[in-house]
Amino acid sequence: MPHRSTDWKPVRHRSTGWKPVPHKGEGRFHRLETGATLMCPDSQTPPHPVRFTAMIITIDGPAGSGKSSVARGLAARLQIAYLDTGAMYRAVAHAALQRAVDFDDEDALAALARSIELELDCGLTHTRVQVDGQDVSDAIRSLAVSSATARVARCQSVRDLLVERQREIGRSLGSFVAEGRDQGSVVFPNAEVKFVLEASLDERAARRVREMQTDGGGVEFAEVVENLRARDAVDAKQWDALMAPGRASVVDTSDMTLAEVVDTLVEHVQAAG
Repeated sequence: MPHRSTDWKPVRHRSTGWKPVPHKGEGRFHRLETGATLMCPDSQTPPHPVRFTAMIITIDGPAGSGKSSVARGLAARLQIAYLDTGAMYRAVAHAALQRAVDFDDEDALAALARSIELELDCGLTHTRVQVDGQDVSDAIRSLAVSSATARVARCQSVRDLLVERQREIGRSLGSFVAEGRDQGSVVFPNAEVKFVLEASLDERAARRVREMQTDGGGVEFAEVVENLRARDAVDAKQWDALMAPGRASVVDTSDMTLAEVVDTLVEHVQAAG
């Protein structure tokens, strides 16, 4: 199949978790005991929804493999919530950069993660992320934050805290699609359907460059390649257990359009449900 990278359209906004509410008007914030906040959008019905038994679906894989776009598309098709766990790590990384926290000091990073008030204002096509009342939705998508996020993810104390927050969000959502690095292996090991998305390094870098250009940022392809290679060295172990036969469905998205990937995952979910 020929390469069709132009069909993979980067999406500017990334929701971190939502559930439909049966009213019209503004969304509603749901504050969690751990400090994270979800905002539910107005009820919206995507075209041609897929009916299935309630379930948890996880999507793991390397940066740039299409997890966020695919998870958002899959959630819309299934009419269930979408949980972007990466935004939580990015928010902590951004806060650490702003406050000059030493990334080698795990105690300081954990203390920061516990202290910040993280709010997620989520919709079907957008999300706004606030840390201590400041909107950081665009700032957490910068290359600098991407690089710092890998260092935050290495801090086990921060991971433990955010995993508990993710599970709490999951309990509040019921059925949902969760995407990240360790969703099927650690956070939701009992998920009914698990996916691992893959793509070549060059294709993943090309997607990230287009995404950043869409957001108005200038970045060199070689710089993105190195950033992704460094993140892969840290992240790959998170979903390694899912690569064993029968643990998850592995989909290589390198030569697939976004629509083709979503259709493939929908078929798997329908078979499981």
